[in-house]
Amino acid sequence: MSEQPRRGGNDRGRPKGNGGTPFHGRGRDGKAGGPPRRDPGQQRPPRRPRRSPLDPARQVAFDVLRAVSERDAYANLVLPALLADRGISGRDAAFATELAYGTSRTRGLLDAVIAAAAGRPADQIDPVLLDLLRLGSYQLLRTNVAPHAAVSTTVEQAGIEFDSARAGFVNGVLRTISGRDEASWVTELAPPQETDPVGHLAFLHAHPRWVAQAFTDALGTDAGELDAALAADDARPLVHLAARPGVLTAEELAREADGTVGRYSPYAVYLSGGDPGQLAAVRDGKALVQDEGSQLVARALTLAPVIGEDSGQWLDLCSGPGGKTALIAAIAAQQGGSVTAIEPAPRRAELVELNTRGLPVEVIRADGREAPLGPGSFDRVLVDAPCTGLGALRRRPEARWRRTPADVPALAKLQRELLAAAITLVRPGGVVLYATCSPHLAETVGVVSDALRRQPVTALDTRPLFSPADELGSGPYVQLWPHRHGTDAMFAAALQKHA
Repeated sequence: MSEQPRRGGNDRGRPKGNGGTPFHGRGRDGKAGGPPRRDPGQQRPPRRPRRSPLDPARQVAFDVLRAVSERDAYANLVLPALLADRGISGRDAAFATELAYGTSRTRGLLDAVIAAAAGRPADQIDPVLLDLLRLGSYQLLRTNVAPHAAVSTTVEQAGIEFDSARAGFVNGVLRTISGRDEASWVTELAPPQETDPVGHLAFLHAHPRWVAQAFTDALGTDAGELDAALAADDARPLVHLAARPGVLTAEELAREADGTVGRYSPYAVYLSGGDPGQLAAVRDGKALVQDEGSQLVARALTLAPVIGEDSGQWLDLCSGPGGKTALIAAIAAQQGGSVTAIEPAPRRAELVELNTRGLPVEVIRADGREAPLGPGSFDRVLVDAPCTGLGALRRRPEARWRRTPADVPALAKLQRELLAAAITLVRPGGVVLYATCSPHLAETVGVVSDALRRQPVTALDTRPLFSPADELGSGPYVQLWPHRHGTDAMFAAALQKHA
């Protein structure tokens, strides 16, 4: 199988010409500009085969993959916009979603299989062809799509994007892949379970090995749950909604949305499907899309015990895009309090304002480490710190392949600085709740341990603040897990400033 370099430009390799004509010789009247005269004895040039383009659902999925590869776009932002723009809904939208997200999640496994079938490393295959091969191989290995349909639709698109030679290359690779099931490929390509159990499970569940190792470290004595943790992380999650306190109850929202009341958060509702943006409660600001783990973090801040009177002055130091801010502010409003929200990025600050409209929130555009606020001004401070996002990989399908271990040190430094700033801003006897959507020890226990050594704070037992959730770890901190709680893998630690 040979795969040649792709032709340049947007003409798909066709000769260029005015008005679409391939050549510009002299016409039958001898004047320039007409089609060339063909010798009656001259053999007609071979015609390119007529190709069938991808159906709308597959085309959307392919376009999402190209956006992720070419522009570092986020699949969960690109896909809804494409579906809406092209008027795709129902079963076609569900199929496009499965292909786009599933292919993005399993990219590492797919690339290993493609490389073995092609006889060359994946990074030596043209990027466009590689995305097509990923799309086709995902259908072959992880869906019930008929093999002939997965192969033929991908080969046809390769012929449209390139030529027959490249279409033949794609055909050969996919037919090789289709000859075996996923388990057979895993047996051949995965690291041996006996000598590298973490690497084996990482390959099996389509995670980079370093991420699987980070999960293992965070699980600690429960490292035997790694298989379940990675499997849950690789599954498509339910959509979670949060009913706005004081406006709508979870029971009312569940009836309106045809959903199920959540297990842990008193505001949570689970949706089995559909577009949450079409719900009246979401459009009217009475509910928002928010993982139940994030709801529990926001609620924990409001429940943490403070020494002395709570004046109702609360702070969200890293507020964008405003989901937790909105929930905290709704609870504060019921108690006569208010929230100050800090967000340095202009677009994210606008989202905070949008998500908290009608609530007692003041948005300040500033770096949380240098916020123009007086020391000791707040009773409660939330530090929902920027992080690797390893705890939300199931909701951000391509993120596991975008992050690297090199990202961790700079983020941990930023997290330590933000937590130190929060401790300065909270009053004596007040509480700082530090949270990350990552279980990586360098971003969780490491950051908190540094603060306990350097700052005038004491760690509170955070677990009661997350009741009725259980299996939260050995304490005093909380670690949520998708396989235990059905939430993102949120970490939280409550720190009380010395009075």
